[in-house]
Amino acid sequence: MAKSRFDTGAGPSQRQLRVGEAVRHAIAEILARGEVMDEVIASHVITVPEVRMSPDLKLATVFVMPLGGQDAEPVLAALERNRRFLRGELARRINLKFAPDVRFRLDESFDEARRIDTLLQSDKVRRDIARPQGADDNDDDEA
Repeated sequence: MAKSRFDTGAGPSQRQLRVGEAVRHAIAEILARGEVMDEVIASHVITVPEVRMSPDLKLATVFVMPLGGQDAEPVLAALERNRRFLRGELARRINLKFAPDVRFRLDESFDEARRIDTLLQSDKVRRDIARPQGADDNDDDEA
């Protein structure tokens, strides 16, 4: 099977990361300043924790989360309605050959972090982490 020219397997390139961060800052600034004329977006504080760029830099996947995680679906729908405006603003703010097409996804990393914290606080994990009863605190003095 032939490898695709975009399939490096090593993760995103430095350029993808740099452009993704520039797009994230621009989107966050647009949302923070209230430049999008939409009631749903104006009534929520929206966090933009990550932007992933495609290898050709023509597609930006913007991960968003409304503050507190409430009304996530209406916020995503409002961002989708205004994506043409947001793409135009990106084109003005970021110096790229092509303005990337923007798609919005709900950021689930907060839920994953909460799930891991819950697992770490469970009795099974605490029992495994606990110091064995036979261990002596004076082991360091013998060396």
